[in-house]
Amino acid sequence: MADRRLFTFMLFVLSAVCCSLTEAGYISYNTNSVIVPGKINVHLVAHSHDDVGWLKTVDQYYVGSKNEIQGACVQNVLDSVVSALLADRNRRFIYVEQAFFQRWWRQQSDATKKIVKELVSSGQLEFINGGMCMHDEAAPHYIDMIDQTTLIRQPFGHLFIKQEFGQIPRIGWQIDPFGHSAVQAYLLSAEVGFDALYFSRIDYQDRETRKKFKTLEIVWRGSKTLGSSSDVFTGIFPKNYEPPPGGFYFEVNDKDPVIQDDPLLFDYNVQERVNDFVVSALSQANITRTNHIMFTMGTDFKYQYANSWFRQMDKFIHYVNQDGRVNALYSTPSLYTDAKYASNETWTLKTDDFFPYADGPNGYWTGYFSSRPSFKQYVRMLSGYNLAAKQLEFLKGRDSSGLTTDSLADALAIAQHHDAVSGTEQQHVANDYAKRLFIGYTEAEKLVGLSLGCLTESSLNSDCYSPKTNFEQCPLLNISYCPPSEADFSNGKDLVVLLYNSLGWKRDDVIRIPVSSDSVTVLDSANGREIESQLLPINEASVRIRSQYVKAYLGEFLDVAPKFWLAFPVSVPPFGFSTYIVSNARSQASAATMSSLHPSKESNDGYIEIGPGELKLLFNANEHELSYYTNSGRAVNSSLKQSYKFYAGSVGEYTDLQASGAYVFRPDGTFPIKSDDKVPFNILHGPILDEVHQQINPWIYQITRVYKTKEHVEFEFLVGPIPIEDETGKELATEFSTSMETNKIFYTDSNGRDFIKRIRDYRTDWALHVNQPVAGNYYPINLGIYIEDDNTELSLLVDRCVGGSSIQDGQVELMLHRRLLHDDGKGVAEALNERVCVKNECTGLTVQGKFYLRIDPLGEGANWRRTTGQEIYSPLLVAFTVQDGGNWANSHVSTFSAMESYSLPGNVAMITLQVLKDGTVLLRLAHLYEVDEDKDLSIMATVDLNKIFPGKKILKITETNLSANQERSVMEKKRLKWRVDGTPAREKIVRGGPVDPSKLLVELGPMEIRTFLIYFDKPASSHAVQ
Repeated sequence: MADRRLFTFMLFVLSAVCCSLTEAGYISYNTNSVIVPGKINVHLVAHSHDDVGWLKTVDQYYVGSKNEIQGACVQNVLDSVVSALLADRNRRFIYVEQAFFQRWWRQQSDATKKIVKELVSSGQLEFINGGMCMHDEAAPHYIDMIDQTTLIRQPFGHLFIKQEFGQIPRIGWQIDPFGHSAVQAYLLSAEVGFDALYFSRIDYQDRETRKKFKTLEIVWRGSKTLGSSSDVFTGIFPKNYEPPPGGFYFEVNDKDPVIQDDPLLFDYNVQERVNDFVVSALSQANITRTNHIMFTMGTDFKYQYANSWFRQMDKFIHYVNQDGRVNALYSTPSLYTDAKYASNETWTLKTDDFFPYADGPNGYWTGYFSSRPSFKQYVRMLSGYNLAAKQLEFLKGRDSSGLTTDSLADALAIAQHHDAVSGTEQQHVANDYAKRLFIGYTEAEKLVGLSLGCLTESSLNSDCYSPKTNFEQCPLLNISYCPPSEADFSNGKDLVVLLYNSLGWKRDDVIRIPVSSDSVTVLDSANGREIESQLLPINEASVRIRSQYVKAYLGEFLDVAPKFWLAFPVSVPPFGFSTYIVSNARSQASAATMSSLHPSKESNDGYIEIGPGELKLLFNANEHELSYYTNSGRAVNSSLKQSYKFYAGSVGEYTDLQASGAYVFRPDGTFPIKSDDKVPFNILHGPILDEVHQQINPWIYQITRVYKTKEHVEFEFLVGPIPIEDETGKELATEFSTSMETNKIFYTDSNGRDFIKRIRDYRTDWALHVNQPVAGNYYPINLGIYIEDDNTELSLLVDRCVGGSSIQDGQVELMLHRRLLHDDGKGVAEALNERVCVKNECTGLTVQGKFYLRIDPLGEGANWRRTTGQEIYSPLLVAFTVQDGGNWANSHVSTFSAMESYSLPGNVAMITLQVLKDGTVLLRLAHLYEVDEDKDLSIMATVDLNKIFPGKKILKITETNLSANQERSVMEKKRLKWRVDGTPAREKIVRGGPVDPSKLLVELGPMEIRTFLIYFDKPASSHAVQ
């Protein structure tokens, strides 16, 4: 009986095979699918997420070297995708990272370029985002986000895509950054002209809530000031930016089952795979509004052999559509967005942002806000320098010298990548980013020196290629290394100090330069008037870091260090410079005043007051701590204490292995750091400023400065090397405590732009379950953080991105440095343990930086935050030259303003002034205030372009979108307007009107940024400004 059954089965199989033989052979897959009304339409979006540096450098990723680290070759991706798209006109692919595409594009033949242009024109290949990289959204400054997205220099950026392909990117694609900012929504999406923004990473609790209520797709209103005009449709992926659950990864070596549709071969599985697809589609449709869903078909560095993906998608489209339960089609985010818009659906409205991001109860990705703090500061410093250098390039005019800011702009653009300035890259990659920045700075430095030489020699009316005056700059001035100022001036030579002000208003400040002599004097070169100045001894901690880091960075071994900081007040006109002369003092009466030293142990009553002006600080000498703040001019009196502490970095535990690392902040206990009672702090008094020097512990040194003419406190810190001999990673924070009753509320900025209200242990969109009360309340800070009560507000401003919070009422803290011994398991595969090596001797990284504090009456702090915030971002550019006798004013221009006697309004900044290759000038003006932020400055501002460019005739001015690739009026007409749930709120959005070419007056409403292409009568690239 058994034999008979076996025989029957074999006959059945043989008959099936015989029948199939007539059907087996070539199959023409029908991929010509379109949207089908009434069905679930599954949009297959083919993409590769190509990090512009992470585990490998950008060039290693491109050429495919160092594959022992990660098997990734972007060159293969682009080669392979082009070939695969040519095989079927229905296939589509999107590409994001222009840093890679521009490398590939310049290597292609004219024939290949023609093919690619045809693919772009047909919609098979679509550029998404269009920037150099997929920038981070926590650590960058908004100006850097704009610049990297819109980078004007060919061969990349939005303008390149427009000129080369005739295309304008429509979609934001921020799929991998670790949290998402309001500035990304309204500025880098709506103001660019994007119709939608898509991303993946949001808090795991938020995601589950949105899946439940079908609110993964929303309308995001990122700006309360710009209201509905800033709306952008936003799609959040149900899980991540990879293919959906069910086994749909198809790189050559992936393990997921392919569709085996040849009946002559074993493992025929067409129906099984179709069922998998339909199940996944129905599951996603159940959490998505409308009958359109997106499958993100790709992930990191995929499509290196593109046919392995497209062959399977061809089959899925063919067989799924034959099955008929759902409809599958090749698509792009643009087509998907259009389908969503055509549904005429109303969408939930989202405000504020998507920080902080957590992927689990103990997985708060808030550590990277402070990871690699020195690199973050380097990026920020060069960002401000780049802005000033581009202005000087405009003033001098682009010429045939070959010196430009292009290399620095390129390096800065790449550094905004979400695994670059974020601090989440491997160490050798961080070194590569820094190297690129240094190379860019070196070229820009030459341009700046040349431009300043031309400007001071009054060469504006003729071409200037080789001025006689040679200006030097000191990029390590922050650690007291500046060879020009350290020279001996006793031989009759004078030091000329030039201060360039890139801001649009006059700037009064105090600068400090290192000098070797205690007998120096300072003169205003414009009138010969002696300037009051002050000498402050350089402390031993600064001398040590100077010696070590000059060896590490420059390879120079220094035998002698300068003895003093020379501090003196300066006044610099807008968009211009002033010069001062430092020389050997002819008499003791004319010499700089030596600061008087008072050790804290000399206090009579246990308290010491510092501050030569209206602002005073009171220190408790016995406790070695700050205790009180008073400003008589502003009627402010407040208790104020400062302290340091460290969070021990968690190494994980049995129930949850999550450790603290480059991405994640998971503290395992808080440990206050007490000042060493045996080490008295020293006080330096002087006519310009007072300083308090504190050796908090062996690895923390702080200088507190109070200036006579400033109404804020400046804190300079030296932190490191953080000790790890106890095998405990440490995350160092400083905190300020007051008696203010703040009711859990504090405010942090969004990429240096808007301030967002935060409430401790609370989220506006879902009921937060608090697992990490510290890490879960940390936010990125690029400009500042402030708290307020019924009477006062306390503000802290920073010089780079840091993490910060208000963990208790009346308290604010900033995380300044991190050194950890374990990887956090998020992909970088390296502990965050930065070291600096001199020859073969390595020590942990020491970080130097500043932050600034001020207390104001309630409602009066915004002016300081905005004005001083601009000054921190755009510090005075300091340059030096030596004068050998003679009178500087007789032979050089002593003071200069490109705007002559004009200044920008106090609520407006010029954030871009750049000469393009064709001589056209790109100008961006930004209103600095939000609506109702300041009673006097949150109003319409007016800028007179005739006065910004005196003596220049503007032939034509065109207002564009933020990225300058289309006229603004055209962008506004075609941008999709989305319907939101509920009754529309009454809005009063204030924006400037069109610019009358006959008057050239530009109006700016609060938070408005306006971008213009300006055509002068003589191109700025061919000669200097006249």
